[in-house]
Amino acid sequence: MEIGEKVNEVVEKWDWFKKKTVGFQWVESSDSIAANIAEGVGRYFFKKKLVFMYYSRGSLLESKTWLQKSFNRKWVDKSK
Repeated sequence: MEIGEKVNEVVEKWDWFKKKTVGFQWVESSDSIAANIAEGVGRYFFKKKLVFMYYSRGSLLESKTWLQKSFNRKWVDKSK
């Protein structure tokens, strides 16, 4: 949950171009981390839960990619 909120705080300050190209996707993928965990916990069967944990891990890796792109483009400061 915290990752999604922190990403949102960063992205909401960006101009339209940054939001459109990276921001919206970054917010969506970071929000999906917690959402997929929650959905998986709500599943009755272990194998179904596991699938959603894999989805969550995928969203985490996608979020890390958007973060790296933001660093590369100097849209976020590594010190923060």
